[in-house]
Amino acid sequence: MLRRALPRRSEARRILVGTLLSAIGRGLTLPFLFIYLTDVRGLTDARAGLVIGWYGAVTLALSPLGGTLIDRFGARRVVLPCLLIEAVGTGSLALVHSTGSAFLVATVIAVGSSAIWSGQNTILASLTDDGERQRVFGLNFALLNLGIGIGGMTSGAIVDTGRPVTFQMIYLLDAVSYLMPALILLTLPGVGRRISSAPAGERSSGGGYLTVLRDRPFRRLVIFGLILTTCGYAQIEVGFTAYAIRVVEVSPRVVAWALAANTVMIVLAQLVVIRRLEGRSRTGALAVVGAVFAAAWLILGAAGVVGTSNAIVAALGVMACSAIFGFGETMLSPVMPALTNALATDELRGRYNAMSSMIFGVSGVIGPVTAGPLIGAADGKVWVAAVVGGCLLASLVALSLRRLLAPAVDGRVAADQSVSKTPEPTPATA
Repeated sequence: MLRRALPRRSEARRILVGTLLSAIGRGLTLPFLFIYLTDVRGLTDARAGLVIGWYGAVTLALSPLGGTLIDRFGARRVVLPCLLIEAVGTGSLALVHSTGSAFLVATVIAVGSSAIWSGQNTILASLTDDGERQRVFGLNFALLNLGIGIGGMTSGAIVDTGRPVTFQMIYLLDAVSYLMPALILLTLPGVGRRISSAPAGERSSGGGYLTVLRDRPFRRLVIFGLILTTCGYAQIEVGFTAYAIRVVEVSPRVVAWALAANTVMIVLAQLVVIRRLEGRSRTGALAVVGAVFAAAWLILGAAGVVGTSNAIVAALGVMACSAIFGFGETMLSPVMPALTNALATDELRGRYNAMSSMIFGVSGVIGPVTAGPLIGAADGKVWVAAVVGGCLLASLVALSLRRLLAPAVDGRVAADQSVSKTPEPTPATA
């Protein structure tokens, strides 16, 4: 099963190795930014939420520029410097000592991360064809989460809010991890170059973002993504963590193990899910994702009701929420980028992927800023109701998208029977 999911080109396989290595560093720090800023550096919950929200705002503002640069100069020339900037910014988190320095470091990290995701997706799309993209994007996500899980379990055994040096250590290790995919990309000089036929530095004739925004099916996909990520992914670092610690009253270590449970679910289920998704409706899968996310938040809400009356049951509820959420991710991770790139043309592929990544930028602003006040209302019940309702609304939007898509684009035709929307990309000389 694993062999079937692997991409045919060795360059794509090496890019996937870079994903795994950098994800280990990301896993060291993912669950702890909110805790680090509040319990270690002394920021209030509201200020910590604003810092994380500011990161999302800067990422959002810069993502369109990243997509344009990718299409004009190639993903390689954009991703490499962004990885270096991200490494510097992440390592600088170890030196944060005030609200001002936290905002400054968050800005640097946002500059680096604004084009990494869209650039890496563009590179993978250029190294694969329509028939294997969904499998490869799913495998990429499984490796991402395997690395995050390894890092999360490691940091869960290391960090101690009474010892700031333990947090400084994991942020420095995270910084080093961002250099790994950069080094791999440097060993692949032919990868990540421009795939547009227009000369480098010249405006393409494709209409840029206006053309992307005129794509009605893609607009509907973006609306779905905005609702789902705002009520899903954007809640992990602040909403999930804050609710688990403040309302359910579990320890930070339980939060780390909950994210490990998320990873175990993804690693064990991803390849099976990829296989089951083949030949099935992508929009139907996206609708199921919304329902699964809603179920996960309901279980977390139930753990909050149990609270301190049964600490073991409450902790199990937190971990179950994270694991079920992970099952939903195994469907979202291959389908969303595959559908994005099925709708894209080579000339605008960078912009399509940038628009898709901007979804996380928008939700990254809304989610952290609103999570704190919502969790503080009615012992978190308002927050639970909001995220559950939002996930179910996203499911309805996904179902409305199906009628706008051709069967092949929606995945209702087997990959080997479908016809690619665009010819196999041929990298142009940069």
